[in-house]
Amino acid sequence: MLRSNFIRDSVWPFLFILLACPLAAEQANVPEDNRDEPTDKVDKILEGHSFHGDVFNEGPRQKAYLMGGTGQVQFPISTADPVVQKFFDQGLGQFYGFWYLEAERSFRHAASLDPDCAMAYWGAAMANLKNLDRAKGFLEEAVARKDNADERERMYIDALNAYVKFDSKEKEKRNDSYTKSLENILLKYPDDLEAKALLALHLYEAKSSSTSYFAANALLEDIFEVEPMHSAHHFRIHFWDRRQPEMALGSAALCGQSSPSIAHMWHMPGHIYSRLHRYHDAAWQQEASARVDHAHMIHDQVMPDEIHNFAHNNEWLIRNLIHIGRVHDAIDLAKNMIELPRHPRYNTLAKNGSTTFGRQRLFQVLRTYEQWDVLIDLANSTYLEPTDDESEQIKRLRYLGLAYFQTGNTEAGKAQIAELERRLETLKAEADSLTESPSEDTDKEEGKKLAEKARKELQSKTKNLETAIKALKGHEAIANQDFQKGYELLKGASDVDSVYLAKVQWQSGDHDAATKALRKIVDSSKNEVYPLAALVEILWLSGKEVECKSAFDQLRQLSAQIDLDIPQFARLTPISKELGFMDDWRIRWQVADDVGERPSLDSLGPFRWYPSQAPNWALNDVQGKQHASTDFQGKPYVVIFYLGSGCLHCAEQLQAFAPRVTEFEEAGLGMLAISTDDPKTLKQSIENYDEVGLPIPLVSDEPLNVFKAFRVYDDFEAQPLHGTFLIDGNGKVRWQDISYQPFMDPGFVLAEAKRLLSQDADPRAN
Repeated sequence: MLRSNFIRDSVWPFLFILLACPLAAEQANVPEDNRDEPTDKVDKILEGHSFHGDVFNEGPRQKAYLMGGTGQVQFPISTADPVVQKFFDQGLGQFYGFWYLEAERSFRHAASLDPDCAMAYWGAAMANLKNLDRAKGFLEEAVARKDNADERERMYIDALNAYVKFDSKEKEKRNDSYTKSLENILLKYPDDLEAKALLALHLYEAKSSSTSYFAANALLEDIFEVEPMHSAHHFRIHFWDRRQPEMALGSAALCGQSSPSIAHMWHMPGHIYSRLHRYHDAAWQQEASARVDHAHMIHDQVMPDEIHNFAHNNEWLIRNLIHIGRVHDAIDLAKNMIELPRHPRYNTLAKNGSTTFGRQRLFQVLRTYEQWDVLIDLANSTYLEPTDDESEQIKRLRYLGLAYFQTGNTEAGKAQIAELERRLETLKAEADSLTESPSEDTDKEEGKKLAEKARKELQSKTKNLETAIKALKGHEAIANQDFQKGYELLKGASDVDSVYLAKVQWQSGDHDAATKALRKIVDSSKNEVYPLAALVEILWLSGKEVECKSAFDQLRQLSAQIDLDIPQFARLTPISKELGFMDDWRIRWQVADDVGERPSLDSLGPFRWYPSQAPNWALNDVQGKQHASTDFQGKPYVVIFYLGSGCLHCAEQLQAFAPRVTEFEEAGLGMLAISTDDPKTLKQSIENYDEVGLPIPLVSDEPLNVFKAFRVYDDFEAQPLHGTFLIDGNGKVRWQDISYQPFMDPGFVLAEAKRLLSQDADPRAN
């Protein structure tokens, strides 16, 4: 993490770092007066790994920049460098916005500029409180530098050090102790605004049944009296979110504006507006958040789901778009979430990232707004493709069957039922074969527990399948105009759209009960246009013109952003004419006067994420032949950043990828490795592969210019990192992995490349 310089010794093939500060030198066992001699301890540090221990391996390792718009934070620290102070304040503002990745980057950057600054490490620890092992590691560095801090700073360090050392089972004691430590800081330094902010945040995160919301609110008011645009508006929103959201309307109007560069700060007011059923305002906030995140990730070459709140914001935005009738944008954003790069660490179907949420919301919006042809189309694409996840595949078959029945393709619908029934029979056979008899290697009690667990899992899977089959048989009955049977079957199945069920009930002839059910749904779904549009339609079909007009008037008040070409709304156009409204019956939305000054959304960033442009490069191989990014114009390729012939992990990576080069080529993908070696040592890497030779072209980037351009470089320790990239034919970075260790799964890269690149040729991706 600390400033350092490269050296290369011809005797050793490894890269070594000369550490800039005394403590770092001590950690690496390098005497200050003899640092040019590599030691055994340094020699054992793996390429790409931090020279300060495991805690520094993870997290951001590229330098920060002063981005502005991260909050009105003033936390004076002991440093002679005013730039260090600016990065520290930026990091704290980012921390207040729960932007932990960038907060850590700012704090680590501050430490790289002033290695003796204790509070820079305290900040990095704060940014990792969700990962106590890393927090402890950073805090150890802060404690080691306490002599460089003043009394106030030492109180902060001691308070956090005591907090992270508490036994995890003693949460109440730990939280109480930390509360008192922060209060002690305030007793001695009553004007310390950030101590009040940190105390307010801690009271929220540690809240219990005895926590006084009014006391916490009063503490926040003390902050706003001094600094009206303080980032602590974020904390007040969290406090009142689920209890009395009206109490945080003032903060909702200022939160995003207080820290406009932090996406999550735009998102948070959406909590309050959603709770108050102000979905247009909520959607605006969440769209602002999405756009700010997209702009940041595109600019800084960060993969989307590396930002931990990103997927959460976008899936909530889609829900609110559904509520206000922005159906096309909801579909577009859900598809974009599925299109995003996947990574085993943070975005797969098994994790709550963009892939999971995007697929979930795409199914929801397509079903809600009767987009049956689109659903069938997307089910035959990478968007809603078959999956090995059993519950997700059952859901896919159920939705696909529904779409087929709704479009009149009953045979295709029945095929989905047949597939579900086949799965059910397989599951029942598995259940029949399950025995309570433990194996010889398992004691009787343990065997019973395992058998019971297996039975419960099978019961859950069986119920899921039986429900899906019942629902599809209900839809089959409806397709055959047997609405009564369809209603009875759907009523007994879970996860059935209640609005749709009420409409089926009406079609079965039970008009009064159906209308009553719809009114109840409308009342419980305040300001949502979908159930209200259904009520308008049912009231009209029931001949209740006066009631229909009243409901239509209510719908029009919410109609500003409705997509009129969507079936539910298109069916209302002839009704609107009969009631005396215009063909375009929507009413322009009037922005409320309590939402603060809002910038134009386009000024914040793009609605959709798109990949960044890869840097151009031109490098020579061992024979002096030049290879360049222009060679791959129109052809996608994988580039591996290789840390020299002495890196055993890199050699293992090449040995994993090399045998599959033909598969990549058959998929239309080139492959190349960029090495830190000079041309002479590059030859050794090639000769070390095997007698046949390395099938991956290997080029030299000894000055590390290309490493740095791709950000495959630790700016804090001045050393190269491991990197694997997928670059498309237009020179865009479609996927990347930058880490202290190489990415070892060529199968994942190949499959992901095929998925991502197939979107380019698919008009459904546009």
